Amino acid sequence: MSNSNKAKLSEGDDVKEILATGEDVGLRIWKNEKPGADKETHSSPYETVGYVLKGHAELHLNDDVIELKEGDSYLVPKDTAHTYKILETFSAVEATSPPAHLQ
Repeated sequence: MSNSNKAKLSEGDDVKEILATGEDVGLRIWKNEKPGADKETHSSPYETVGYVLKGHAELHLNDDVIELKEGDSYLVPKDTAHTYKILETFSAVEATSPPAHLQ
């Protein structure tokens, strides 16, 4: 059964929102990530699949650089070093398994 409670973490206009969670999967949205809001290289204990709603970014995944634009989808395997470089205000929806939690 999914959890309809929404949780938000916001900094200015940028918002990461947990849309729903279950035992095995979570759904979240990233809204209006601005250029320069690049993420530190890290790995996560969950697999992530995403779909770009708007904007332009690069996903740096191990030694590969994957260009992400509106309509693109992507996969980040669990425990894989990665980072995002935001090139144009960026929004994406992601599913994580197991569910990611706000940190």
